[in-house]
Amino acid sequence: MGALGSLNSDIALPSDGEDTIQCLSWSPSTNHLAAASWDGKVRIYDVASTHSVRGVATLAAEAPVFSCDWAKDGNAVVAGGADKAIRIFDASTGQQHVLGSHAAPVRDVRFAAVPDANGPIVVSGSWDKTVKFWDVRVRPGNAVATLQCGERVYSLDTKANLLVFATADMLIHLVDLKKPTTLLKTVRTPLKHQTKVVTAFPDGKGWATAGIEGRCGINAVEKADEKNINFTFRCHRETTGEKMKNTDVFAINDVKFHPLYTTTFLTAGSDGTFSFWDRVAHHRLRGYPPVMASPGNTTDASTPRSAVTATSFNRDGSLFAYAIGYDWSRGCVGNTPRTETKIMLHDVTDEDAKPKGIGQ
Repeated sequence: MGALGSLNSDIALPSDGEDTIQCLSWSPSTNHLAAASWDGKVRIYDVASTHSVRGVATLAAEAPVFSCDWAKDGNAVVAGGADKAIRIFDASTGQQHVLGSHAAPVRDVRFAAVPDANGPIVVSGSWDKTVKFWDVRVRPGNAVATLQCGERVYSLDTKANLLVFATADMLIHLVDLKKPTTLLKTVRTPLKHQTKVVTAFPDGKGWATAGIEGRCGINAVEKADEKNINFTFRCHRETTGEKMKNTDVFAINDVKFHPLYTTTFLTAGSDGTFSFWDRVAHHRLRGYPPVMASPGNTTDASTPRSAVTATSFNRDGSLFAYAIGYDWSRGCVGNTPRTETKIMLHDVTDEDAKPKGIGQ
């Protein structure tokens, strides 16, 4: 396993978030970071460096916001959440409008690169058991296409020509965006318990799945690639108790792939830790200790730890943002006054993310 890194140089953004941050998204064109929160807002920050950050805009919804994503040109942010609406925020004008809505809360939204579309397309997954495609030029309007999913959508992602989404019935659904109205295939999740997140490979040739059981799965889209790509592994677990015979299992809240070292990915969990992994070598490159509730106190084990609730790499992978707060994995008893909500910035080094053997 890789060496354990230090959190001492990580800095907190000047965030005024009042509740758990559910999603983080960096602009693909600038170092602007969007953060979707349970307090009903998406805040946008201009991050010149880890030492120069300012808030520049806020998108307001009528209920908790579960997901946000930047347009490919960096000119707009889409958001969706518990109020069932899909909102577009224009970064150049500061204006926002409702693009459309679902019949139940929206769990995930993404800008999708649909090859034959005449303009930007937003794809949304909802607890109303549908995935919908929206033309951002039509407002407000009806979805241009709808996929019936059979169960609630728990997570959704898209990269290259791949759309992948997980549903409550333990299934993973794949769509080739060249044919967005047709399911490419549906497979059983490699996990044994509830899926929390699916994340597409940067090249769209596979996806990662993680859930409440401290286990992560890696899978290929094409059957011919399964032998070289498919595997599952345990993480975000701790051995405790007398003679270290007990194992505490923590939910994995997020999985992200590095944009430069595309076979490197990161997992973050309810144990308050995150780790960088080499997908090809099946090896942890570097892990980090649990984040703690109190600012500047990341090493005192007596301080209650927070969960890492959301993560995101910036466009070149030099910066990594992670949100810490409470994810309700321990019920009401875990939500103490000492649990804070904040966003941290981490300078990504080659020791974190560079696979062994590259450039050596």
